[in-house]
Amino acid sequence: MDPFINKVRHINNVEDAIKELEAQTTITPKLKDLIDFIIEAHRGQYRKSGEPYCVHPILVASITAHFSNEESIIATALLHDVVEDTNFSLDYVKQRWGSDIAHMVDGLTKIVEIRENEFISSNNTNDSKLISSALTFRKMLIASIDDVRVLVVKLCDRLHNMLTLDALPSNKQKRIAEETLVVYVPIANRLGISTLKNALEDLAFYYIYPKEYKIIDDFLKEEQHAIQLTFNTFISTTKKLLEKNGYDLDKIKIYSRIKHHYSIYLKMQRKGISIDEVLDLFAIRILVDDDIDCYKVLGCIHIEYKPLISRFKDYIATPKENGYQTIHTTVFYNSKIYEIQIRSFEMNKVAEFGIAAHWKYKSGAKQTTNLNWLKSLEFSNENVEEFYQETKDDLYTEEIVVYSPKGQIFNLPVGSTAYDFAFAVHTDVGKSAVSCLINKIRKPLLTELKSTDIVTIETGDVVIARCSWVDMVKTSRAKKQIKLLCGHKIKEIDEMYGKNIIDTVFSRYNVQVSRKYDIDTPHKISEILDYFKHVKQTIEKNIVKDRGILTRFKILTSKIKEFKFDNILIYSNFSINSVSFDHCCHPKFGDDMVAFKNGNEAVIHHKMCDKAYDKIKNKHQMLFCKWTKDTLYQYKMVVSMPNTKGELARVLTYMSQYEGYILSVEYGRQQHLYRQYCDIEFEINKSNIDEVRKIIERKVKVIEFSSKKDAYNK
Repeated sequence: MDPFINKVRHINNVEDAIKELEAQTTITPKLKDLIDFIIEAHRGQYRKSGEPYCVHPILVASITAHFSNEESIIATALLHDVVEDTNFSLDYVKQRWGSDIAHMVDGLTKIVEIRENEFISSNNTNDSKLISSALTFRKMLIASIDDVRVLVVKLCDRLHNMLTLDALPSNKQKRIAEETLVVYVPIANRLGISTLKNALEDLAFYYIYPKEYKIIDDFLKEEQHAIQLTFNTFISTTKKLLEKNGYDLDKIKIYSRIKHHYSIYLKMQRKGISIDEVLDLFAIRILVDDDIDCYKVLGCIHIEYKPLISRFKDYIATPKENGYQTIHTTVFYNSKIYEIQIRSFEMNKVAEFGIAAHWKYKSGAKQTTNLNWLKSLEFSNENVEEFYQETKDDLYTEEIVVYSPKGQIFNLPVGSTAYDFAFAVHTDVGKSAVSCLINKIRKPLLTELKSTDIVTIETGDVVIARCSWVDMVKTSRAKKQIKLLCGHKIKEIDEMYGKNIIDTVFSRYNVQVSRKYDIDTPHKISEILDYFKHVKQTIEKNIVKDRGILTRFKILTSKIKEFKFDNILIYSNFSINSVSFDHCCHPKFGDDMVAFKNGNEAVIHHKMCDKAYDKIKNKHQMLFCKWTKDTLYQYKMVVSMPNTKGELARVLTYMSQYEGYILSVEYGRQQHLYRQYCDIEFEINKSNIDEVRKIIERKVKVIEFSSKKDAYNK
């Protein structure tokens, strides 16, 4: 942990807190007045740890001052709890210390109000609800704050709360740590304040995953000294190299850095590696005066040491979205691999302090508005598993840099496609994209991009919903837009489909009854059989009213009948003799489908088929259809089980509880001395492959799992 932050962690009295604030900034008369005020305002209030409450705002101000010397921001940090926790009002703050400080204090008070209203109780142990409420809190927080300085103060406030979290009960520790990781870490990352981000991540990691934290911490403690000695030799050799090439060692700085705990954990998870396989666990950082010196130093290093070109990244020429600039390179030296980071002193300030560097080192430079570039943090997805995947994909993956034809830079996660790029350029470009050129060569939109590619997106006049592409794109923005497009199109199709079904039922009257009679929620007609029958009966009553009692006999004999063909059910008042699948789309079992009436035949299409869409719009006669529920679905899996007597019988007995029928078992492939592989094919009356796998995994270690059945298996 950063030495400054570690020092703050151990301060628990007013005198030492004030000394630390004095060490970070000049105590002006205004700040002196504020310190005296908050000591008096919070008198008699104590934290859970037992220390006087005023220690907290003074230390939050100290942390804030470490990142920004602007007096009004430090003043806001001192006052951040006054309106919420004392009898002093916002009007009092405004009258005594001005509207700018009052505006920021008001923003901090709003954050507290949002959190109390939107974040679930610490007594709730449901992780899904915990994360969902945190997402809602973050979304509202970003939307409601119009001054980025408020977020910086809140990050500093959250850091001190995390430093003193051990005073709270364990359930609250986890809740606050989860909230920190979900809400505040991404904000710190986008603001570019790596010191805050890294500290918040490690503190949250410690409380959420204590076992994993301890494994990494123990390794670093055991290996740090030995690895540091090796790095000292490498640093010494590098200093001599630069001195030989004319650099004044008094004007450059070289030091080692250790990857922080949570970053190590993420890399282990992402790469599927052990801690001793993390190549950039330790790195050396070289600071120079000018931007051009970064490249000169890089040249000296690459000439002297053998570089791993695949691990070279130039974030100076192509900065990250949060302003981060550094050259990353990895080299061989003495049969070992070393990562080297090269940046200027100015770049180092931006990397450490992010947006706050403008206030700390440049007088009068403020960015108090325009948080549009933070809006990407307003994830609409409330699914916990998908959220974690999006977070990992968007915030913590390695990046590539690609260009528009005009040279505009785009940072995308590794594995992104040209279609991801289209949505990164603009939502409308992605929606209407029809083709692309990569380095002036025509390629499919799903072509995976590489760093330095120049991508041109060609658009059409219509919006295209490519629903099957949702799992083929990489970025959450592209996934989200595809889901939105498909959601709108499916609703449109369902409404037309429902009306066409009803018009087909009453086609003998030579009139489109869906136009003549209002139908509530027509999209439900094709999904719910009882609702389909209800709408039919309602329209029959209306026809009787309009045409008189003489039509009643004819209508009431037009009953809806069920026709079963293998694994498909058709419901119609016409006689249906057969079912066929059109060659254009071939829906698999369980896919959304539609049925068209062709004489006495039902022709099946996938619901998202373009040919089917044209027929639906042209009012082609349609039928209610659904997959049968009593169909058995075939699956194949490879499981690993202990090499002990009766283990296979235990597995098969467990599967029989869920009415699983065993088709074949291949047993005996030895994994190692104590475990063996077993291939099992079975069938069960559940179509959701994820649901079936989860059932099996409750009692069995599954290595591979796949479905064998589709609509054409008889």
